[in-house]
Amino acid sequence: MSNLKLPKDTTTPNHIAIIPDGNRRWARSRGLNTLYGHKAGFEAAVKVCRTARSWGIHTVTLWGFSTENWDRTEKEINYLMKLYEKLIKDFLDEARKNEVRIYHLGRKDRLPKFLMKKIEEAENETAKYKKFIMNICLDYGGHDDILRAVQNMIKDGVEAQNVTKELMESYIDTHSQPYPYADLMIRTSGEQRTSGFLLWESPYTEYYWENGHFPDFSPEKLKEAILDYSRRRRRFGGNDAVEHFTFDPHLVANLELKWWRLANIPQGVTLLDYSMQHVKEQFGLSKKLASQAAKYMLQAGLEFDKNKLDKAKVSLKKFYKLIKEELKLAFEPEIVATLEVEMRKQKGENEELEKEHLAEVYRISLFQAAKAAHLRVLANVARNRGDWGKAEDYLQKYYSALKERVA
Repeated sequence: MSNLKLPKDTTTPNHIAIIPDGNRRWARSRGLNTLYGHKAGFEAAVKVCRTARSWGIHTVTLWGFSTENWDRTEKEINYLMKLYEKLIKDFLDEARKNEVRIYHLGRKDRLPKFLMKKIEEAENETAKYKKFIMNICLDYGGHDDILRAVQNMIKDGVEAQNVTKELMESYIDTHSQPYPYADLMIRTSGEQRTSGFLLWESPYTEYYWENGHFPDFSPEKLKEAILDYSRRRRRFGGNDAVEHFTFDPHLVANLELKWWRLANIPQGVTLLDYSMQHVKEQFGLSKKLASQAAKYMLQAGLEFDKNKLDKAKVSLKKFYKLIKEELKLAFEPEIVATLEVEMRKQKGENEELEKEHLAEVYRISLFQAAKAAHLRVLANVARNRGDWGKAEDYLQKYYSALKERVA
């Protein structure tokens, strides 16, 4: 089992659904038979599922074979069916030890008898467990799941006026599960579609697209996906206004530009007063909290100037701890301070670091942070070159993009 740990206060999903795409492409790119790709994918799946359980994730749903996969060669299908049988057989001991209930989602009339026998054995032997759920989707399709549910309702004589959301939930394949709705769906291999996976169970699912092929999807990459999920503000159709993020983009940009140039800070205004005004506007803090936050920020700046990075990080942690407690966000000050130190080392010109920093502080996904991060880096590049006109333009665009995303 992986020894990886999630940072404190990480919001973990109750249900992760995985579309393990790219096994064949992974093999072909390495000059291997595609069957080796499936084997490598199965090994990756075992590691990822174990890691998910170690983090307390209750339900993992893995799509192994879709209703459309029957058009593959007979050799590949036979190999896959034997692999699925072995996977279930090998996993049974682990399931008993960790109290994992195994479910099969999908059609049961077209799978080989030897595989169905092993599936039924696994379902029966783990039926009493409630701690975790492992859904194995074989001959599964989202449309097919819904069609079978409707057909079974008709067979049971259900009248049209009696069909409700709750009744439908009792007929689909995830019926009776405590967390049927997927919180996070991960698809590998750079594909950005769901292919109908868990159609009924995904109205508010968060999606994560991984460029790498599934055999390379490691516990470390699962951690990245969960951290990205943890940052997101899930609205569920409701109001999610955050009162602190009401800053004026042009005002904050102007304040920061003057901070960068220092000489333009109004005469008679102390550096502390000025930095306090900046922090107060950007984060919506009270005057008292803004004053304390500004002191931490100034102290970090002094330590950076002396190249005392460890001490600068301590001051930044205090700064971000104050921001976290006031804004009631879930980021980890240690992580944010570390990212900021790394960015300072690279003069703010690393877009990936900037994207991760914004995502962590403002609780948005990496995808959502991309535009603002790009503009921020452009502003930093202009600043480092002394082009203050471009720096101001990009800085204003950056704060406008950030406000648009987080307000």
